[in-house]
Amino acid sequence: MIGQPLHILCPGDIGQLTGGYGYLRRLVAGLRAMGETVTVHELPGPHPFVDDPSRAAADAVLGAIPDGAPVLIDGLALPVAAHAVWVDRYRLRCAALVHHPLHLENGLAPEQADTLLRIERDTLAHMRAVIVPSQATKAGVMDLSVPAGRIVIAPPGTDPAAPATGSPHGAGPTILCVATLTPRKGHLVLVEALGRLRHRPWQLVLVGSDSRHPGQAAAIADAVATAGLAGRVRMTGELSGPALEAEWQAADLFALASFHEGYGMVAAEALKRGLPAIVTDAGGLAEVVPPPAGAIAPPGDPAALAMAFDRLLSDPAALAAARNAARKAGALLPSWQQSVALIHDTLSGMLVSSR
Repeated sequence: MIGQPLHILCPGDIGQLTGGYGYLRRLVAGLRAMGETVTVHELPGPHPFVDDPSRAAADAVLGAIPDGAPVLIDGLALPVAAHAVWVDRYRLRCAALVHHPLHLENGLAPEQADTLLRIERDTLAHMRAVIVPSQATKAGVMDLSVPAGRIVIAPPGTDPAAPATGSPHGAGPTILCVATLTPRKGHLVLVEALGRLRHRPWQLVLVGSDSRHPGQAAAIADAVATAGLAGRVRMTGELSGPALEAEWQAADLFALASFHEGYGMVAAEALKRGLPAIVTDAGGLAEVVPPPAGAIAPPGDPAALAMAFDRLLSDPAALAAARNAARKAGALLPSWQQSVALIHDTLSGMLVSSR
């Protein structure tokens, strides 16, 4: 057992539909199922570039946590909690769950990236443990001067899922991308790549929130129209539950053209459903998708991405082989029970500082 109630600092509403928040929800549920007492503190934002009232709120939250209590801070909450962590660094036992380093986000101005790098580096220095989802994120955290021995890799788990049935016969392969509409997810690169394959039958479905990066959804829609693909690309907005599962089941291929990913939970979900995944070698994605289960292309390279699609769209045998490899890879993915147990052991091992 961890030994006393665990406090988790979450950047805003934990119910948000992204991989990072999903990871946090499953962790909370799993720890509670193991008999642990877990309190989630939803810290106000905006995140990661927070204001003074948000920092003051984080100060008050940490200041009210009892001496010696274990605290797990989501990586996106590090900027808002940085001052409070510095104040209480000897009083509390803090760990961090870093999905991917914030300063590597696409679209940041140089001064913004530098500010986030300094905040992450200085705040992670006070963590007794840093939990990451992949080897790639571990390397990124080590670049922030965290010793390797303090870092634990805990890949997100997966749930059992029915194999995807695919698109109706004669409709052409359906390519599914599940990702928030932000620059880092590479939607514009994906559209450009598929625009080179107008001669192949395909349909593209983009599932993801259009409110996290103002203007990105419009930029994607403009790119689709400019490429003359309006009749072949469907943007659904954010989906969950049965509506999202229906899109998974109707897909033949999965695609994610990200410029960086700490892990790639949606790629793991695709493999679990036996969907070949065409992804970029961006952060932890290549650790999730073995090449036989689809293809891996360099980020930001529409020509390479188009070649990967063309191989599977033009050769039914190659597509069938990739589908079989995806099923095998999906069967080897960790369960949520395994992932939560690993994090539980890490938190249980944190000792009162003797510094």
